[in-house]
Amino acid sequence: MFRSRRVREDEAWEGVVTAKSRNMPDGSNLYHYLKVTFTDGRSKKIRVGGSLWNSLNPGDQIVKRAGSDPVKK
Repeated sequence: MFRSRRVREDEAWEGVVTAKSRNMPDGSNLYHYLKVTFTDGRSKKIRVGGSLWNSLNPGDQIVKRAGSDPVKK
């Protein structure tokens, strides 16, 4: 079963960036990913926009409120 790595609009979470990666799986689109460890200890790889990806480094805090995009805390 395919599970989306894209951030869902109704999600709300807070965590710390543990890794960054980029990928071109189809050869024409560049996707930006963050591995985030949430405050409850879970971790997940999420897809974000390039400008947010460029502004973050491992160890930075990130927050996602329901109805909005993730932002640097």
